[in-house]
Amino acid sequence: MPQITTLLFDCDNTLVLSEELAFEACAELANEILSTHAIPDRYTGPQLLSEFVGQNFRGMMVSLQKKFGYAMDDAELEKYVSREEDQVIAKLKAALKPCVGVDAELEKLASAGKYRMAVVSSSALRRVQASIDKVGQDKYFKRDEVFSAATSLPKPTSKPDPAIYLFAMEKMGLKAEECVAIEDSRSGATAAFRAGIKTVGYVGSYEPEKEEQMMEVLRDAGCVVIMKDWKEFPDCLKKIEAGEV
Repeated sequence: MPQITTLLFDCDNTLVLSEELAFEACAELANEILSTHAIPDRYTGPQLLSEFVGQNFRGMMVSLQKKFGYAMDDAELEKYVSREEDQVIAKLKAALKPCVGVDAELEKLASAGKYRMAVVSSSALRRVQASIDKVGQDKYFKRDEVFSAATSLPKPTSKPDPAIYLFAMEKMGLKAEECVAIEDSRSGATAAFRAGIKTVGYVGSYEPEKEEQMMEVLRDAGCVVIMKDWKEFPDCLKKIEAGEV
């Protein structure tokens, strides 16, 4: 059985509690776009989060176009993508916090030195780097091993497209069986599953009343083991390494 050498962490709501803050900014821009295109519907941050969790802003804008039947040219889309990055990063720099318990586990992993660690996110690279910088997690991840589906790829995309996982493994010289991914959303878990990577599903960033539902969602998306708390991560990893899941 191949040895696990590398851990691939999603960022938003896996390493840092960013989704709620980010979707506030996304909702403001989404509503502006809908208004511009004479669409009467409006979103709150939580509504947008519920519908599009795990997608980056570009992916959300494409999904909104399909849902409401309007068109945006590339110049308009890029204008809003740039504005979204700036507004989200401002919110994150002001109020971002790490997910509960993750820093302790990252420190243990770094101290043990057994695994290589990278970040694989849908979000723009500037946002991901600003997030881990803000909470002091940047010391655990080399800057050239922080990967973004929105920025790192020749053609921008978003999870559940597995392209960013395939790209990260190619750049790091890895095979899927050498990796474990950690994801909190259906789209993220689906991307890792499609890339052939065994994945730990994390539900600790959800409200308690949503945890059971999300456990089922993540299992259905291909996660081989689920954790509610980062303290459970060592046992989850052991199960994967032992071939129990």
